[in-house]
Amino acid sequence: MTAFARHRAAHFCTAAILLLSTLGSMAQERGSLTKLAPTSIATETPGLPAKQLFGSAAAPATLQARAIGFYSRGCLAGAQALPIDGATWQVMRLSRNRNWGHPKLVHFLEDFSRAVPAINGWPGILVGDIAQPRGGPMLTGHASHQIGLDADVWLTPMPPQHLSRPEREEMMATDVVAENQLDVDRSKWTPAHMALIRAAAKSPEVERIFVNPAIKKAICRDAQGDRSWLNKVRPMYGHNYHFHIRISCPDGQDGCREQDPTPPGDGCDSSLAWWFTDEVLHPKKPARPVAPLTMAQLPPECRTILLSK
Repeated sequence: MTAFARHRAAHFCTAAILLLSTLGSMAQERGSLTKLAPTSIATETPGLPAKQLFGSAAAPATLQARAIGFYSRGCLAGAQALPIDGATWQVMRLSRNRNWGHPKLVHFLEDFSRAVPAINGWPGILVGDIAQPRGGPMLTGHASHQIGLDADVWLTPMPPQHLSRPEREEMMATDVVAENQLDVDRSKWTPAHMALIRAAAKSPEVERIFVNPAIKKAICRDAQGDRSWLNKVRPMYGHNYHFHIRISCPDGQDGCREQDPTPPGDGCDSSLAWWFTDEVLHPKKPARPVAPLTMAQLPPECRTILLSK
């Protein structure tokens, strides 16, 4: 990691990693057992956070499916819901209404889940947050998940039985990271976890896999043979309980902005060691909170998506 990159990463650390570690725990928060009533989309007013607007949309925009903008600054047209039940998946935290995604991602999750029993012996996967019905910033948690191309998969196997609504709201995912955050908890981290993440990373559609740095460390230590797939597995705090799948922009959708390419190598060098330094493990509290995104900071087309019937 260059000196400039370290400086920029340290700046990000003080401004955002403290927030991200908090958001990671929010992924474990229990959902609501009260059926949420649909709300009307709030009227846009200057300075109103975009999350208030997109968070109030209960249904997708009935337009051609398009991922608009960047993963952490955009919106979604023509979203498709991942059904809450499949033979090899179940959706968790239904009260959040975040099982919406671009059709490309929904199809990927369905296909990937069907392969899981052969990949690691699990009956299937538990799927956490994908995106809101029209994408955009979320009311709680997640800086990304805005354009329907991100999905959280729990590090907990799908049980063989059908989960009830209360179970989906109250069941807690498995934390595979040791309490000191320096390594995985060997009593919980298993070869099945490794096999699942490896299979996801090897999928051509996948752009990134985000995991806790301790999980990345374990993967670097345990991976055998071909290690090229490790390049896609990137460390990020707040992923103790799930791993984050990010797929590439759909073909022909120029309004969707791809990520910059990952640095060369397997990511098991000094760039990983940085995540275990004191400045990252114990970040200073930012002098001022990060301001939430407004509509003016999103692609102009997102206003049309928000107000579309």
